[in-house]
Amino acid sequence: MADHAITDTAPDADFAEHVRTYHRFLSILKFSLAGIVILLIILAVTTQLGRVG
Repeated sequence: MADHAITDTAPDADFAEHVRTYHRFLSILKFSLAGIVILLIILAVTTQLGRVG
């Protein structure tokens, strides 16, 4: 069988920067999803108002 060695590809990786980037990603995701939900609510309300009038 082939001998597969596990090696670390980035021994000097900045873990704190990874954590900051992850938190930034979650923040962008959260606000994007909130914007999409608001947009869908606005579309639903305006569609219903158009049917009433």
